[in-house]
Amino acid sequence: MDNVPVQESVFCVTAKQTEALRLIGSEAPHVLLVGGSRSGKTFIAMRAIVIRAMAADGSRHAVLRLRFNHVKSAVVQDTFPKVMKLCFPSVAYTLNKTDWIAEFQNGSQIWFAGLDDKERTEKILGQEYATIFLNECSQIPYNSRNIAVTRLAQKATYLVGEERRQLRRKMIYDCNPPSQAHWIYKLFVKGIDPDTQVAVDRQQLAYMTMNPTDNTANLPEDYVETLSRLPARMRIRFLEGKFADVTENALWSIDMIERNRSGDTELPDMQRIIISVDPSGAGDTENTSNDAIGIIVVGLGTDGRAYILEDLTVKAGPSVWGTVVANAFDRHGADLVVAETNFGGEMVKFVIRAAKPGIPFKKVVASRGKVVRAEPVSYLTEEGKIRFVGVFAELEDELCAMTTAGYVGSGSPNRADALVWGIIEIFPGIAKASRRESRGPVRRHDSGGGGSWMGV
Repeated sequence: MDNVPVQESVFCVTAKQTEALRLIGSEAPHVLLVGGSRSGKTFIAMRAIVIRAMAADGSRHAVLRLRFNHVKSAVVQDTFPKVMKLCFPSVAYTLNKTDWIAEFQNGSQIWFAGLDDKERTEKILGQEYATIFLNECSQIPYNSRNIAVTRLAQKATYLVGEERRQLRRKMIYDCNPPSQAHWIYKLFVKGIDPDTQVAVDRQQLAYMTMNPTDNTANLPEDYVETLSRLPARMRIRFLEGKFADVTENALWSIDMIERNRSGDTELPDMQRIIISVDPSGAGDTENTSNDAIGIIVVGLGTDGRAYILEDLTVKAGPSVWGTVVANAFDRHGADLVVAETNFGGEMVKFVIRAAKPGIPFKKVVASRGKVVRAEPVSYLTEEGKIRFVGVFAELEDELCAMTTAGYVGSGSPNRADALVWGIIEIFPGIAKASRRESRGPVRRHDSGGGGSWMGV
């Protein structure tokens, strides 16, 4: 790659990872590695970054993710040290755990950061980089990606014999594939700018698919088989590495959710906090084969918006989920627990108050269909009145499977139902809303462009 002289590795990469290295070393400045779970995408991207850092003295490289605690646990404490141990065992480096910078003896640095840390992000924006790696880029808004591109500006050089050459500036992306509505699909696969819908220069972009079946030599023997037993929607993404089809007439879309994602450092004070429970099918026994119990924490900010604070959904018996609800109530200093009682009736109230006697409780009864209840909540999301504090993969999958024709996902949308009940309690006026026939189908969004560098 870039004809950079590299040290012999003691780690034998797979054929697909070798192909990925060649792609990263191509002339394309933007390279996407997309595919299923544990296919080696992040590992090979980090290996490439280390090679570049070792070759170009004094070069600077950034590894960014939406949340710092995720980049810290998944990359700094896991993938990066594995790469160094397996591929570069004799290379010394230091890790500054205050600024979270890895530095090599030639003065090159790798900066690790999350886009949810305002102070840290501003510091990153003050630097220029030869490489920027957007890890799990499906979680990062397009506008944040565009701001990151402006920092891909360091002029780093390396020696080949006596000749000094310039290191190609490189933006590397990796992710499990989201839906075809996401900016990643539009940019890399369709070749159009997600904001303007104008065709982009294909020579600037390159992508390839890497799946766990390409990495079986480095996985537990039963891992691929485990993925093959996932529900179809998850199997397509995490095993087959395919972009999901855009659901026709969906009430929510990935783009809509991305536009309304917040970092937890930006929250207003909460006027009211609700723990919302959907115990559909829970029964009254300790049976973990029951449906999941939807448990969502929602807050009303002083800015008049609702904030989705936590998804605590569990698949457990009453004593467990009752304790989860009680603990969440105390942890968030909540005001009320609301729960649908169509299934279980008074048992639901009994379970919650057995876990925390005297807890403020309100029962709600579903008298209308899921779609009728969900539609006004989707409108509020579209209008920016509902914010997602973090990434809630399972909840978001359920929301995107809610359509004007009904729920098209697998199983029961317990998370989505719990969210809807919580929002109705936050904004009681929408409980009286009926379908607005003049609106027609839910409007679609063309890009994940909402949000700032901080992922808002």
